Amino acid sequence: MDTGTRWLNAEQQVAWRAYLLGTARLMAKLDDDLRRFGIGINDYEILVRLSESPERRLRMADLADRLHQSRSRLTHTVGRLENAELVRRTSCTSDKRGVWAELTDAGFALLEQAAPYHVEGVRENLVDLAGTEDFAAVGRVFDAVAEHIGQR
Repeated sequence: MDTGTRWLNAEQQVAWRAYLLGTARLMAKLDDDLRRFGIGINDYEILVRLSESPERRLRMADLADRLHQSRSRLTHTVGRLENAELVRRTSCTSDKRGVWAELTDAGFALLEQAAPYHVEGVRENLVDLAGTEDFAAVGRVFDAVAEHIGQR
């Protein structure tokens, strides 16, 4: 019976499984590296997104969209970061329903400490292994994936 399924060939299956295992191991390694600073990879990404935003703040809904996280998960994570005084939440004066997540000075200082170690980990465990052309290809592929799925 022909289902019309376009199965992966052997070479594609090997590449797909390498991607799954490699991604899992890379994210676990980067997360583990950041634990020396008392944060994980998800926390780090929140701090980075806030640091890159005007006035070092974003509305919680926008932050959730940029991180592709559920709002409830983001609320929990930001709550932990708030307890650690790395982030603070404030009400949006123009929209009473809106809430800002703001990077504190302590959060920015921690990010400045952690960033060189994190970037070195990304280089050592991905960028330098791939080479310039392969790394650029990875970027093109995942830009296409993000655009296709519509989560840009």
